[in-house]
Amino acid sequence: MTDRTQCCVVGGGPAGMMLGLLLARAGVAVTVLEKHEDFLRDFRGDTVHPSTLRLLDELGLGERFAELPAGKLAKMRIQIGSKTVVMADFGRLREPYRHIAMVPQWDFLDLLASAAAEEPSFTLRMCSAVTGLRKDGAGRTTGVHYRDADGVERELAAPLTVGCDGRGSVVRREAGLRQISFDVPMDVWQVRVPKAEDDTDGEVFGHFGGGQVSVTMDRGDYFQTSYLIEKGRNEALRAQDIAVFRARLAELFGWPEARLESLGSWDDVKLLRVEMNRLRRWYGDGVLCIGDAAHTMSPVGGVGVNLAVQDAVAAARVLAEPLRCGRVPAAALAKIQRRRWLPMAVAQQSQRGEHEMLLRPALDGTLDENKLPLMLRALQRAPFLRGLTAYIGGMGILPEHAPAFARRTAA
Repeated sequence: MTDRTQCCVVGGGPAGMMLGLLLARAGVAVTVLEKHEDFLRDFRGDTVHPSTLRLLDELGLGERFAELPAGKLAKMRIQIGSKTVVMADFGRLREPYRHIAMVPQWDFLDLLASAAAEEPSFTLRMCSAVTGLRKDGAGRTTGVHYRDADGVERELAAPLTVGCDGRGSVVRREAGLRQISFDVPMDVWQVRVPKAEDDTDGEVFGHFGGGQVSVTMDRGDYFQTSYLIEKGRNEALRAQDIAVFRARLAELFGWPEARLESLGSWDDVKLLRVEMNRLRRWYGDGVLCIGDAAHTMSPVGGVGVNLAVQDAVAAARVLAEPLRCGRVPAAALAKIQRRRWLPMAVAQQSQRGEHEMLLRPALDGTLDENKLPLMLRALQRAPFLRGLTAYIGGMGILPEHAPAFARRTAA
């Protein structure tokens, strides 16, 4: 069974939902295929940066977003031994928003889906798992094969297929697009730690000490807590009793061990295998990758979601007119990659710098609070640099504005 659309978007994450919304507002018939039945998944990127907050205002969605449960992060701090370093101060930005909003990603995606559903040319199909690319005799991608909620194999024909399906992208694999991978020093354990009544709200804090690194994010009634481990050490460390891990967290954050009783077994500790890579070329004949499908980011700084959203905005601006005409030339796809290459490369280089300056020595126990790296000493002594790091992390290089065709005033 074959259906047709003007653009098939694979993956209903931040890049896919934003691209679907923008193209639909341009009058393009767009279908987003999402393999899950809803957006409810733990430990996803939940930071919405100032560049994205500004974009939501331009789309007329700022008031709706403000109604979502959210925390605000004005400063990003880390503690190394007894010393505290402010890594970024968003209050120094000369932008409409001077904070990072901490919003559950499922709420953010529901907002985008709701706005897109108001457009007659938008279709969202949940429980629709793409299994491969549909191709013509010349090898051009002409859509996708997918399995629907009932397990029925279907086809969706489209002049353009956009892979927004993340680090494990089926679209990227089936299109034969090649990656460049970078070494990373860590994987991440992720857990929920219940809050106490007297805990401070709205904090994101990184603790470094004794060969350990952990970061907490306030999520209302619990702390979303990430604990870094050396790359490839997951199995060996899980051979220990879970009580060892509870004791480490208690020591790092000064939590009473009773607070950590909810971590009853290793089943309560989720593993994120950290990757960092990027495609040499983001596109092929009839196919394009953006977001994590094109460039998987480290979790450092939480920039992945916002880079994906910015990719979607740039892509929509370039693709709207060709899609309305029924065919997208390779030159248009190349233009998108050229536009978004520098912001992606700068973000990855910044993350790699933090890996080598901070995370690798912290994990191997050589990070000394009395001999901090030069950059950290500079941040301590020159507060204006905290505004620069906030801009690079919060706005990014070449932040995108909403295309004219997608702008709305708040209802």
